[in-house]
Amino acid sequence: MKKKDDVISNILGAFRDNAYPGDAFLQGSFEGCEPYDEISYFKGVTDWTILKADIMDAHYDALSFFSEAGFRFFLPAYLIADLKEELKTADPIFHLTGGFSTLSAKIPKQHRTYIRKSGGDVLLNPRRYGAISFADYSRYRLSVFAKEEARAIVAYLQYVRDRDADHIYGDQIDAALNSFWLARTQNAASREDLEKQLQEEEEFIAAMDTSTEDPQ
Repeated sequence: MKKKDDVISNILGAFRDNAYPGDAFLQGSFEGCEPYDEISYFKGVTDWTILKADIMDAHYDALSFFSEAGFRFFLPAYLIADLKEELKTADPIFHLTGGFSTLSAKIPKQHRTYIRKSGGDVLLNPRRYGAISFADYSRYRLSVFAKEEARAIVAYLQYVRDRDADHIYGDQIDAALNSFWLARTQNAASREDLEKQLQEEEEFIAAMDTSTEDPQ
């Protein structure tokens, strides 16, 4: 099993230089007032390393309401706090693995037992999202992480799995690793790829800015 300090070092190295997305781009869900209320506590926090575990616990629902950019920026704070066993309610493991395992529950009602399923290939909500499954949505949301970040996340998940003496998370972590994360450590765009495209976009925008051209 990898040493905890090595996993923390990997996370710091992979995420430390990520730019703050900006206050206007932290919120991903706009259904009701709760997303705004939860995300508000993170506005202006341009350095995720200063976040305290009690704040993350008090606003653990923010992990569900962040935009992809907000999720990418603040997730490492939750991962490190979890590795240090400082979290009491926030559960970053769920947000990294929850969509890849199919869970079911039997609910008896009126002489019939209903089987309710979620995760995996189960459809998220056909009325609103058509053929999107839980796994489809998870792949979309988690694809925000660059290759180096995916590798740090894999190290975190493997450490959590290996320290889990009660085998609470093993199956769901393995399902997520095999269905998504291990491939992302090889196939995701690298930080260099991201930075290169951003630079190319800036150069193109500058070239299209006719206001800076010299009059002929």
